[in-house]
This record gives sequence, structure tokens and C-alpha cells, in this order.
Amino acid sequence: MDHFNYKDQQLFCENLSIKEIVEKVDTPSYIYSANTFKHHYEGFQKAFAPLDPLICYSVKACGNINIIKMLSEMGSGFDVVSGGELFRVQQGGGDSSKVVYAGVGKTDAELLQAIEAGIAFFNIESEAELENLIRLSQSVNKQVHGALRVNPDVDPKTHRHTTTGKRGNKFGVDIERAQKVFKDYGNNDWVKLSCIHIHIGSPVYTVDPYVSAITKTLELIDTLRKQDFTISSFIIGGGFGADYLTGQSPSAADYAKEIVPLIQNKNLKLILEPGRSIAGNAGVLITKVLYTKQAGDKKMVIVDAAMNDLIRPAFYDGYHFIWPVSVDKKFEIDHRSQDIAIEGTQTVDVVGPICESVDFLAKNRALPPLKRGDLLAVFTAGAYGFVMSSQYNARPRAAEVLIDDKDVNIIRRRETYEDLISHEK
Repeated sequence: MDHFNYKDQQLFCENLSIKEIVEKVDTPSYIYSANTFKHHYEGFQKAFAPLDPLICYSVKACGNINIIKMLSEMGSGFDVVSGGELFRVQQGGGDSSKVVYAGVGKTDAELLQAIEAGIAFFNIESEAELENLIRLSQSVNKQVHGALRVNPDVDPKTHRHTTTGKRGNKFGVDIERAQKVFKDYGNNDWVKLSCIHIHIGSPVYTVDPYVSAITKTLELIDTLRKQDFTISSFIIGGGFGADYLTGQSPSAADYAKEIVPLIQNKNLKLILEPGRSIAGNAGVLITKVLYTKQAGDKKMVIVDAAMNDLIRPAFYDGYHFIWPVSVDKKFEIDHRSQDIAIEGTQTVDVVGPICESVDFLAKNRALPPLKRGDLLAVFTAGAYGFVMSSQYNARPRAAEVLIDDKDVNIIRRRETYEDLISHEK
């Protein structure tokens, strides 16, 4: 569910028309729905309630400090992968004691920053990292808690760039090696290894890979406990899907139905790290048509958003449903499908202004006839949208806008040309 719907031939975000919002903020802009964020976060709270989980929102999905503040006020913890993301959590009022820190290449400065902040768990990705964390913790005389990231060798059947649970991946240690890590470091006084962490990839559109990975990892936990190691927490990661197409992803309740029974009687504190599933459908990228052109047998729609604004189509072959903000009655829709069969649509490529052939938002897409000045909505852009944007081709980054019912909050102003060179003077 999200709060982007057509009413009277206009796309609305909550109770404001997108057209009205764009009149205030221009394009390209990321527009977020506060109540969609809240709805999906609460969905995980409710679905996994029997396990009383700590839900750590994945900051890398959409990290604006105003969104962090909103989720923090709802009780959320946070999954971070850099010192900068930890800083964002702190600036957004997040509770450092509810932070889990992942990533294979944490620097000494980042580790010391997180030690000082008093985070919940460091996800340990290698023995070398663990040895370094022990050294640093001892140097500042502070004990910390570690979660060994285990690679369960499960194929989540997602894009090759976002698969993280297969053997030979850069993340974590093989499940067989985990026992040796505990044998060597499981009773260390400075880094208390009391948690196991897995994350198999993203997005994962079926529950089966989670069931397989969790089952294999619970066997490891049972083995470690029999060896007198204390394992009190289990981080099962995130990677839960979002609806890029209507009905594409299981709901939080669907995931929980299979996962909760596996963990319910294991005396483990469950930690979840959803990101895309909370943020994805909470945001759209709004762009304006600049030109249309015929290129051989291709019809092109050239818009003012580009791969620097949304890189997922070029980088991940990511599909985003695209539809006009204002439509004739016959084009008003209530679902998002890859196969739009409405008489009068045209097959087009939606491309941006950047000097790269791979700069596109959609290819071979059925869209109503478009003209200069028309607004297009790129749906399910709340996750890995703005956070992956850049200033390539010296293009100032887009604005971010948070809508709450009828309130328009510009939570990140549009960059200016001066912003492009401010660090070079």
C-alpha cells in the first residue's frame, strides 16, 4: 500500500496533487509520503510482534535526516554501513544504542566513532576486522558487542549486483568458518560475540530463501551453544521486496508467517533491517518532458531527470513504473503493470539529458501521448533513488520533499550551481 493515487485525473501524494506540489518545488524532485513510510514500518512491527523485534531501518535506502527523525520517533533502530550514516542517525535524533553497523571496510576512525557512540552491534565481516576492533576497543578501554556475519550460501534469485548470501561473496564468513572464529575469539573480553548476522541480498521476492538461510544459521547457533558460546541475538538482515509492480512483493505479514515460527522458541532477540520495503513505495521521482523525437524506429521522450538522479535502471536494469501526473479519463489507472494495454498509448523510451547512451529511465514503455511540459511520475523511487544520485555532468541534485497529509516540507533544497563548486574554492 502507498499513498500515491489518481483522483479526478490527477496524481495525488496523500491529500495534495503532485501538480500543485511541483508548482512550489519544480522538477526533478523526489516526493515522499510520510504516511507510507509509517504504514510500512508499522507493518513490520505488527507482523513480527510475537518476537518483539528490534527493527533497524536501513539508512542506505533513503537517509535524509528528517526521515530518520520520523522513524526514530516511532521507535526505530538503524542499520548503518559507514561513519557518515551513523552521523546522519545522530543528527536525526536516532538512538545510537539501537544501531547495527555493517560493512566490510570500516576504517579505524569509523570504528572509534561507533565505539564512542555506544552502538548495539558491530557486524563482523572477517577475522582481520575482528582483530582490529579488539585492538581499538582495548585502546579506549570500552567493551563492545559483535555480530558475526555468516554467509549461508543461499541464492536469493535477485540481481547479480545485489546478491550477498552466496559463497565467495565479499560479505561475511562462510558458515563452516564461523565455528573457528568463535573458537578463536568467542570468549574475548573486549568484543563480546553474542550475535549472528545474515543478509542474503535485495530485493528478495519470495520467502523461501529466508527460510533456507535462517534454518541453516539456526543449526550453527545450536552448535555454538552446545560449545558453551552465548548467542542471544539473531540479525536476519533485510532485502524484503517492494512493489515496483502492483502485487510483486510479499507483505511483511507474508514474510513473518514463515519466519516467526522458525525463531519463536529459540530464545533469541530478533533484529530486522528493512530498507527498500519501507522506503521504496514511499517515494516518487517527478520529472518534466523537455522534448520528444523520432530516432529511426524509436520514439524518444527526453525528460529533465537523468541517471545522475536515478541510476537504478542503468546500473541494475531496475524497472520503475512511469506514468503521467495528469491524464485523460481513459488513462486514469489504479494499478501498476508492466503490460499496459490501453488504446491510444505509444511505445517510447524515456531518456535523460546526460551524455551517455545508458542514460535512460525506461525502454519500450507504453505511455499516453506526451508533449513538452508534461509531468511524469517515476514510481517506487523512495529507496536507492536520491541516495545514489550524483552531480555527474555538473548537474545539481534534485530536491527532496516530504508530504504529510496536506503539509509540504522541503527536507532537502535543490542544489545550485554554487553548490557544485563550493568545496573547490
